[in-house]
Amino acid sequence: MDLKALQNGSDFRGIAVETEEYKANLTPDQVKKIGTGMIHWLRDQKQLREKHEAGKLKIGIGHDSRITAGSLKQALIDCFTDHQIHVLDFGLATTPAMFMATQFPQYDCDAAIMITASHLPYYFNGLKLFTKDGGAEKEDIAYIASHSTEDLATGTGSVTVSEILTDYAADMVGKIRKGMKTTKENPLAGFHIIVDAGNGAGGFFAEKVLAALGADTSGSQFLEPDGTFPNHIPNPDNKEAMESIRQAVLKNQADLGVIFDTDVDRSAVVDPTGEVINRNNLIAVLATIVLEEYPGSSIVTNSPTSSHLKDFIEEKGGKQVRYISGYRNVINKMIELNNEGIETPLAIETSGHAAFKENYDLDDGAYVIAKLLMLLPRLREEGRTLSDLIADLKQPAETQEIRFKILAENVRDYGEGVIRDLADFAAKTQGLMIDPENHEGLRVNVSAEYGSGWFLLRMSLHEPLLVLQVENDLEGKNLLVFEQLKEFFTEYDQLDQSNLDKVFE
Repeated sequence: MDLKALQNGSDFRGIAVETEEYKANLTPDQVKKIGTGMIHWLRDQKQLREKHEAGKLKIGIGHDSRITAGSLKQALIDCFTDHQIHVLDFGLATTPAMFMATQFPQYDCDAAIMITASHLPYYFNGLKLFTKDGGAEKEDIAYIASHSTEDLATGTGSVTVSEILTDYAADMVGKIRKGMKTTKENPLAGFHIIVDAGNGAGGFFAEKVLAALGADTSGSQFLEPDGTFPNHIPNPDNKEAMESIRQAVLKNQADLGVIFDTDVDRSAVVDPTGEVINRNNLIAVLATIVLEEYPGSSIVTNSPTSSHLKDFIEEKGGKQVRYISGYRNVINKMIELNNEGIETPLAIETSGHAAFKENYDLDDGAYVIAKLLMLLPRLREEGRTLSDLIADLKQPAETQEIRFKILAENVRDYGEGVIRDLADFAAKTQGLMIDPENHEGLRVNVSAEYGSGWFLLRMSLHEPLLVLQVENDLEGKNLLVFEQLKEFFTEYDQLDQSNLDKVFE
């Protein structure tokens, strides 16, 4: 099988457990090939040839709680030790911690691999790759996939079993104390904060970060690693998952609820009233923080954010840059703007991926929570909660998203053709006005009989889908927008329109 089929943007991802519906394609044999390609990448693209040939190349490997982690990790270890590489086997880890394995001097890894498929079902797995420069890009993954069968000189390497989450947590605790401007041992004493790790890799945060800072973490749930994810999908963008942590906060009368995805590069929170702070709300809270620290700065988001969020950020003196979906896309846009001299401290997607310039431009769910924790003592003194920071953020009355499966053979050409045609349709329809501030798909503002809102049609990043998001400030008006759009979509017989039909049932 061609490894290019396993490329998922800037990482590898595939089926690691055979099911009735899916055949496994991310097998130990395939992972060994990825390991070979990665060695070529490090030697030829990252200028580490001399270090490798001297037998001094060091690669760290970690994984989340998935049931296939062990076999895939062993495949990588076998590949690397056959090619005189020293491997640090970190066991259970998080994606941000694995990047930090390249930064912490006690490990000093030349590269690191996180075995994870984020929030996807248990039968998926994948590989995220890092060097000291940061995460792999799409072109890096393509290079690795195309150099997986080339011969390399063999030599004996070694394996050291280690553990990184304790050091990672201690570093995080230090950053939180510094952000609070305190030397107190227990600055979170008196706070009741619960964690929902969704049986992924984030359970460490309750004991090693929150309890270490003095917080009461009783009532925390699903901290034990379990790669079958028996309780709910570990995903801060999932309604069931957010309802689970919301109920736990209310039941335990906690001051804050924290939820992570499987590999802890995404997170969200719930305040003491049960208010969910994810998606647009999380962006607004973090924007408030960074605009206080960096007045007048820019914030990069992905495209499907509320129009009210733009108003909110601008009222605080900032600028929102709506960019292409995909965490590497928004992060790279932040890096680009900073390189141009435009102060951009934050890049964040509605999914919860958030990266701070001050934190290696790394999407780190634990660091997001750290930034929120830094505020808690001050907010308590002022008699406020995190939700009070975004009290001025207007909420839409209706938000709906539907997905059209593209049946045509050339998915991208067909999908982009539909988007171009919709632009022509919108330009000719009264009450629809194309929004010029968009880098992805087509965003259209609606008015008059269609209420007050917008819709966005874009290509899915990794699936053969067109994604339509419709939002309105007036109850019942989304249906009128859908009725108008149905007139347009009816002409496209290579789109599965069953989800659109359900809107009218």
